[in-house]
Amino acid sequence: MRTPPEAGELIAVIGISLRLPGASTPDAFWRLLCEGRESISAPPERLGVVSASRDWYWAGYLDRVEDFDADFFGISPREATAMDPQQRLILELAWEAVEHARVAPDSLSGTDTGVFIGAITSDFALVQQRAGQEGRTHHAFTGTQRGMIANRVSFALGLAGPSMTVDSGQSSSLVSVHMAMESLRRGECGTALAGGVNLILAPESTESLIGFGGLSPDARCYTFDARANGYARGEGGAVVVLKPLDRALADGDPVHAVLRGGAVNNSGQTSYLARPDALGQKEVLRTAYRRAAVDPTQVAYVELHGTGTPVGDPVEAAALGAVFADGREDPLYVGSAKTNVGHLEGAAGVVGLVKTVLSLSHQQIPPTRNFAEPHPDIDLEALRLSPQTRRVPWPVNSPLAGVSSFGVGGTNCHLVLGPPPAVLADRPGTGTGDGVLDPVPWVLSARSEEALRAQASSLHFFVSSRPGLRAQDVGLSLATTRSVFEHRAVILAPVGGAARELESVRPASLPVDGTQRRPVLLFPGQGGQWEGMARGLLNDDGPLSQVFTRQLLECQRALDPYVDWSLLHVLRGEPQAPAFVGAGARVDVVQPVLWAVMVSLARVWSAMGVEPAAVVGHSQGEIAAAYVAGILSLEDAARIVALRSQALTALAGTGGMASLGLSRARAKVLVEGDTDLYLAAVNGPESVVVSGGRAAVRRAVEHCVEHGVHAALVDVDYASHSSHVERIRADLRELLADVDPRPARIPFLSTLTGAEIGPDGPRLDGEYWYSGLRGTVKFASAVEAAIGAGWRTFIEVGPHPVLSLGVQGVLDAAGARGRVLPTLRRGEGDQAQLLTAAGQAFTAGVDIDWATLFGGTGARCVDLPTYQFQRRSYWPGQRTAAVVERDASTAASERGGPASVSWSERTSPGSSAGRPCPRRMSIGPCATSASTR
Repeated sequence: MRTPPEAGELIAVIGISLRLPGASTPDAFWRLLCEGRESISAPPERLGVVSASRDWYWAGYLDRVEDFDADFFGISPREATAMDPQQRLILELAWEAVEHARVAPDSLSGTDTGVFIGAITSDFALVQQRAGQEGRTHHAFTGTQRGMIANRVSFALGLAGPSMTVDSGQSSSLVSVHMAMESLRRGECGTALAGGVNLILAPESTESLIGFGGLSPDARCYTFDARANGYARGEGGAVVVLKPLDRALADGDPVHAVLRGGAVNNSGQTSYLARPDALGQKEVLRTAYRRAAVDPTQVAYVELHGTGTPVGDPVEAAALGAVFADGREDPLYVGSAKTNVGHLEGAAGVVGLVKTVLSLSHQQIPPTRNFAEPHPDIDLEALRLSPQTRRVPWPVNSPLAGVSSFGVGGTNCHLVLGPPPAVLADRPGTGTGDGVLDPVPWVLSARSEEALRAQASSLHFFVSSRPGLRAQDVGLSLATTRSVFEHRAVILAPVGGAARELESVRPASLPVDGTQRRPVLLFPGQGGQWEGMARGLLNDDGPLSQVFTRQLLECQRALDPYVDWSLLHVLRGEPQAPAFVGAGARVDVVQPVLWAVMVSLARVWSAMGVEPAAVVGHSQGEIAAAYVAGILSLEDAARIVALRSQALTALAGTGGMASLGLSRARAKVLVEGDTDLYLAAVNGPESVVVSGGRAAVRRAVEHCVEHGVHAALVDVDYASHSSHVERIRADLRELLADVDPRPARIPFLSTLTGAEIGPDGPRLDGEYWYSGLRGTVKFASAVEAAIGAGWRTFIEVGPHPVLSLGVQGVLDAAGARGRVLPTLRRGEGDQAQLLTAAGQAFTAGVDIDWATLFGGTGARCVDLPTYQFQRRSYWPGQRTAAVVERDASTAASERGGPASVSWSERTSPGSSAGRPCPRRMSIGPCATSASTR
């Protein structure tokens, strides 16, 4: 359980998102502030107001507030059209803030995370009224309720902590942050999202403010300046992610600044309701610093409420001077973001907070605009105040800051902030290390093909503009701080700073069902072995290579009592080791070696978090499958594969086998016409293996060739799965008499019976393993059983795919869309191929634990671009395809197939000779695979 925090515990700001005029990211906002720019513009077309020159209607506007990625949040077009865009904007901001905190948003589902959002306007209700009957749908009630702004976030992310929209006037968003801080301190929630949103959706709201007398006729905020004549409006929003500092440090979270305390009050009965009051503001300041246990002289900067009104500014200045002037050597720097982006009203406080957090994080104070000479009622020297008009380093002796926000009805809020700790803890499981992960998997995913393309482009631009960014840091961050969606990509990036260029984004094949998170593992018989297989894994220090090698050593120890050769020596091709490929290969070497390689590859898949839905083994591959299913111990499996293959040597030179492109029915007719020919295996609808005497097998091949049917001899000199095996029955039964099978922990689809082995099925004892060697391999039937159980994704766990053609044939015959994926390939037996195989499985929908690959590599989480929302217009009265209700299946079909993204494979400047940039990987909705390397 989480330890309850203490009453005055420091609270860390670990994530930030914003959408402001002229800035859609924290970095962009910081640049805007440092460059002293403003983002005030003429009213957009949606307001229906024409204003050629600066007047009250000019403001800090966002581009395209009509647009929203409804599909991402699972919201229908009809509901999206009925939703207040403030609800829509805060959903996107909440997601981005959590990603900026380096937390996968879906990992918060079910937690007590709180949501506190300040909002005061309801312009959208007027928009809906103008839309007439069309705007009055059953979604209109929730779409226009301000309380839903916070509740939408809790619903979309599955957050079970406090959830509330706060309205205290213009101080709402800073009050929301204060409430979130106190909720964290009380232990009501473990993490909190806090912020505010304000959108100008109808001209009537501006007209009411003109009548009130609060707006600047030239749309400028002259904060503390003699020209103060009101404020310019602004729209947008911001969200911060908060967490107790001790926990944030322990979890390795980024800390941008620290909330030390604060206070909220009301000025009470003043001369009239909307008149600011210096006494109330002084009291909230004094209370904030008393509760934070901070001497005001330690504060170098205060972000002002600073609206630039001729009445409000002198009141705020007087309150500040009363609290901060005494004992100061240097004046208190002050400024206001309203001079840059306008007054965001209910969201203004969090904008000022974000500005201050960024200032503390960068240890610089950016300039405030529109200040030339002080307001005549503000004596800056006496009050010890200094509007900051240029960017300066943060004063060393005054490390703290304050943020003020005041509501028109007298609700005042002030927060006290400090810089982030000098040293931050690493996220658990990372840090320094010497593990080798090269290439590095970069995992991308999105809700749609278009979003995935945008994700790839965004990442490409990001890493290309940061040459010092380490590939492993990007890989770890993508693997651990992003949620996984159905459209996926994996890019293998070389370590060493090679240039990484996105070469193309183009359509690829159609996707398969994206629900196949657990694959069926297939274990082949003979035929996939090749000279040098797995050698690249034995000679590598990478994490997957180490997993493979450790398991292989366990297999060698299990085989040692039964063989007189070294497994590692055989695989490394050492001079005195027996051969397992070519003319001199012996079955009693080939089969144990293949078994050990398959078992070790299965262990690699397990290390990557792959949990099989079921296992299927072909012929001797059933021994590896039974071990992976938990039916056989490693010792029993080694004993069976070694002794069974040794018994087969007694049949050497007496028979043969052949692969034929025939159906089961046609093969049975062929077999029935020859007394020494047997149906050894049925691999697919048009794929069988026959065995028997050498002459009989040769006749079968010749018959097929004459009739235009594929036929090929198998490179063996004995006849498994035929009556020939009866000659060694007694020996096998004696050798395997002590095999002690256990209940399966994973469904085992038997190729002896063609179905799952249940509690009442045959025991996998010595008799079973003899029968499997004697009888027909019903591989196609086992695959049919897997398809019948709903499994569509198959991974062949072997040195080279030999079963894929048969499995694909069974899938096609069943009318099922599925995938058959390899592990290693002939000539490609290194860790890079394992990562390629993992990428193929991931894009097919299989769960991969990418994070485990980065242990010991020294990788650290870094900031990355947030999700690239694919927005469409949703606006009442707008008759477009965006507002036509469609069911999910129709929408999915209209989106079409996946896309592929490839990264340059040319040798890049600075890369090692002949070393490619990140290799091409296909992408798609749980569908497309990595292309050939």
